[in-house]
Amino acid sequence: MADLTTKYLGLTLANPIIVGSSGLTDSLSKIVELEKNGAGAVVLKSLFEEQIMLEADHRLKKAEADGMLYSDYSETLDYIDVFIKEKELSSYLQLIHDAKSKVLMPVIASVNCISTMEWTSFAKQIEEAGADALELNIFVMPFDPDKACSDNELRYYEILRKVKKTVNIPVAVKISPYFSNLGKVIINLEENGANAVVLFNRFASPDIDIDNLKVTAAEVFSTPQEISNSLRWIAMMAKRTKTQLVASTGIHDGPAVIKQLLAGATATQVVSAIYKHGPEYIVELLDFVNKWMEGKAYNYIDQFRGKLSQASTEHPDVYERMQFMRHFSDIK
Repeated sequence: MADLTTKYLGLTLANPIIVGSSGLTDSLSKIVELEKNGAGAVVLKSLFEEQIMLEADHRLKKAEADGMLYSDYSETLDYIDVFIKEKELSSYLQLIHDAKSKVLMPVIASVNCISTMEWTSFAKQIEEAGADALELNIFVMPFDPDKACSDNELRYYEILRKVKKTVNIPVAVKISPYFSNLGKVIINLEENGANAVVLFNRFASPDIDIDNLKVTAAEVFSTPQEISNSLRWIAMMAKRTKTQLVASTGIHDGPAVIKQLLAGATATQVVSAIYKHGPEYIVELLDFVNKWMEGKAYNYIDQFRGKLSQASTEHPDVYERMQFMRHFSDIK
């Protein structure tokens, strides 16, 4: 039996398969079931910055009301909304606490954020609730023509620095590929304190229904083909940064897990495949990884992790090849 133990964010994982932030990780019963089926760690379903800011606004107004939350009828609906959000925040902290008391695997909290506002103080409460680490899912939509690329990038670093000053637990940053110089951004995140970078977050995307002439939502789940982008960047950056790199999106089977590890990933985040096949599918993924390692005579993951990264492979140009003509020109 191969040893699949993995070190991530200073934590010991039984294996490199992490169930990513999603509805799969939003309750204690689901988290317990995921551990029972072999998950190495879980990232809790993200808390959104807007929820945290609503609670902060609620507390301020409560203090100013001198015993009355809202005196104007027009604000009743605001109160109801804030009350619901505050309850969600309390439930989130309770989920962290309960999960840590029930499972042995690492429990990583997640915040979906876009600004450096005072929500960052809430990160301390996440730490105090018992989270082993925090994943910041950051995305600043790069569509403002009046802003330079560097302006958007600076916000990522500012958010990270502010959170790092607030907590002592490890912090990972989950980002998109939408940067003018992604490699430099990853290095800058390392320099600003990121203990890991997760590549990549996946967004709700639009589609167009041409029969009914309306905008609709595209497919929610990822496809196996989507692995190629994260695979490329994991491989290219694996030896260029000391921060750990985690692969996300498009990991649907055992071979995909192995590919990302060979490229240099510390671990892999799986979501869509678990939605489609259930928590027991983790057992199948782990079985494949174990049998593959035994077949290749690998006892530990570190024996092959990064073996096919750009810095280690005999054909490093493959990872930089973007145009098909460079490929087809070699065909005789």
